[in-house]
Amino acid sequence: MPARRRLSACRVLSIVVVGHRQFAYVSFLLLFALPLSGQGIRERIRAATPGTKVSDTQAADLTLTLGTASMRSIQQVIRTGGTIDKSHKVITATISTPEGSFVQVGQRVRSFPPESKSSMYQARVTGVSSSNGKTTVEATLSGQGIEGRVNYVVEIVVERGVFLCIPSEAIIEEGDRRIVYVPEKDGTYAPRKIETGFQGELYTQVLGGLGDGDQVVTFGSFFIDAEHKLKHANPDPGQ
Repeated sequence: MPARRRLSACRVLSIVVVGHRQFAYVSFLLLFALPLSGQGIRERIRAATPGTKVSDTQAADLTLTLGTASMRSIQQVIRTGGTIDKSHKVITATISTPEGSFVQVGQRVRSFPPESKSSMYQARVTGVSSSNGKTTVEATLSGQGIEGRVNYVVEIVVERGVFLCIPSEAIIEEGDRRIVYVPEKDGTYAPRKIETGFQGELYTQVLGGLGDGDQVVTFGSFFIDAEHKLKHANPDPGQ
């Protein structure tokens, strides 16, 4: 079970979550939205040594969730388009990317007409064939499709295998760099660059920078990162 740190709930910071990406408006309001708790403004923005750590006190208004790097099965969704047959039961789709090699008979499929995104159908892969670098897939719906709808979006859930991975929401993307925040023994949080492989629906493969059992901040990582950047942008001249 992920460890949770429950902190003060009397202050509010806004967050918008889109998929696994977190976005927020960061300004000096963020700095003043956090309580001083007996500290002066200078203490809150003081830069630490190179490789700045973000203290627990600085994140006092957040509910932080910690995830763990561990060996897990990663599921990935392959999305493509297809057409349904006259019986409104079987959809045929073509995948022209290398991911098509992971599709197998029996895998779960979600499908819907582009004009009716709310009409989600469950299906199973019932046929797979490959030719000239392309994979042709047949998916049979559990029910009957919508009359008059020919084109369907097809989402095939494939198992990529068991890998060392972390929750995707823990990762902060900075250009071609991937950053996570890890808890330190002194109660602070330190940024760490990691190398990643493919990204699944919930988890992302880790190729370097973390070991099995290492903890990372999941929910709350964006705000810790924002505080970290504010510190470097506003160093204490008296330090």
